[in-house]
Amino acid sequence: MGENEDSIRFAVCVNNDGYPASLELHKIYRVLPDEGATTHGDLRIVDESGEDYLYPAKRFFLLKLPQAVENSLLQNA
Repeated sequence: MGENEDSIRFAVCVNNDGYPASLELHKIYRVLPDEGATTHGDLRIVDESGEDYLYPAKRFFLLKLPQAVENSLLQNA
């Protein structure tokens, strides 16, 4: 399945309590689409391990970034 603009999202970590090795405070993370996770109040985040895991959405603030910034972040992922 290809990714489209609507499926690519980013969020900044605002609370890494209990996950200091997996999440860096104030770092921007990629959010993968996961309708089931969202329904349960979670986000699927690509964390410091490079893998995607579910984290409570309240630990993040979703960002709306300019396309040029999104492209740059995706190139460095």
